[in-house]
Amino acid sequence: MFGVSTFCLHNQPLSAALHELGKITRYVEIMDEGLHFLEDSSPLASHSLHYTLHAPSRGVNIASLLEPIRRASVEVTGQCFEVAADVGASVIVHPGYFAWEEERPRAELQLKRSIHDLTRMADDLGIQFFLENMGNWNYFFLKTPDEMPLLDGTGFALDVGHAHLNHCLPAFLEYPIRHIHLHDNDGKEDTHMPVGAGTIDFLPVMKAVEREKIIPVIEVDTLEGVRMSISALDRLSRV
Repeated sequence: MFGVSTFCLHNQPLSAALHELGKITRYVEIMDEGLHFLEDSSPLASHSLHYTLHAPSRGVNIASLLEPIRRASVEVTGQCFEVAADVGASVIVHPGYFAWEEERPRAELQLKRSIHDLTRMADDLGIQFFLENMGNWNYFFLKTPDEMPLLDGTGFALDVGHAHLNHCLPAFLEYPIRHIHLHDNDGKEDTHMPVGAGTIDFLPVMKAVEREKIIPVIEVDTLEGVRMSISALDRLSRV
């Protein structure tokens, strides 16, 4: 079984995206941004699907040195947690970023504060959240495995494409994984290509999926790319 992210239909209303994805899978990850931003859980109630939510990341920075922005980012993420609690979903969260290398130590402290705040919220709501590794973008946290201590006990969401961009996918696969995003690229740009269209070796990835007993989420940029990814993964399962 594979989950599918609504990212592949981000230019369509959420109701239309859920209708289309419901023909492919019973597990959908909501990209809680843009047309798919959730004010509440009502758009999800009319579909008999299992959900995870990808918390808003544009305009959000849980590691911000500007305390009002950090608090607001935690608040926005907490609102996503409330929606997730209504539908029994877990939530994927980006770890934030810093503006200047000299600010990194202070930003790490801010990230730790936010993780503490979010952990308390998640516990109160009875949900889980996982922190996702980032791509090859300057000043983002959690790009390489040496930053795993930043998780501070929080579960890890492995984005395979992001790890490939930073040339450290094999090392990330050695860690416990609670959630996983599948997409491909050429090792240079975060293109969210279909599985098998880039240069990632997915055989060890799927062995890690089997080891961890998790359901992978396909996070590619088109619906046709989703179908291509499922076909590629089905072929891989027969190797």
